[in-house]
Amino acid sequence: MAHPALRALAARSGLRRAPTAPERERRPLPLPLRLLAMALAFVAMVAFAAALARLTLEPSPASRALVHSNLHPGRSLRAYLEHSGARDAVRQIGGNVLLGVPFGILLPVLAPGARGILRVGFVTACVMLLVELVQGAVVTGRAFDIDDVILNTAGALLGHLLVGRRLGRAVHARKPRKARGGDVPPSRRPGRRTG
Repeated sequence: MAHPALRALAARSGLRRAPTAPERERRPLPLPLRLLAMALAFVAMVAFAAALARLTLEPSPASRALVHSNLHPGRSLRAYLEHSGARDAVRQIGGNVLLGVPFGILLPVLAPGARGILRVGFVTACVMLLVELVQGAVVTGRAFDIDDVILNTAGALLGHLLVGRRLGRAVHARKPRKARGGDVPPSRRPGRRTG
């Protein structure tokens, strides 16, 4: 509790007190706005899926002799850094990271159950693993590369941490949890010493 004189000073100076837990509790957007946000996220995910398919599943017969599968994490990254120019390495590594960012942003909006960072990482890794398997098995001039899956997943985690987490919370607020032991905060429960 703040001293009454401090509260009066804060009131006169226009400063506001910190909101209490119920005031800070996030409420979901109104249903029409939630539906609109989810529809826009769906359209963006479909557009992203089309771009992803075009970038990763388009045959490249000219590179047939140059590609090989990579099942060892880090091997392709070392090759990019050691044998390519800096520009090509940044383009290859950065492109793979950027390819995963939309998953981290859009997934928490589309699927409220997939809002956690581990869930976003898991779903992205599974989808990108599937894309890489199809690339290696079906598409001419393309190969499976585990480093691509790792970089795509890292991009999704980055997108989730920077934007997706907040966006998912804004669209789908969590239901408030009841405190164990009633409404008494843990520091004030009987039998518990503080200090």
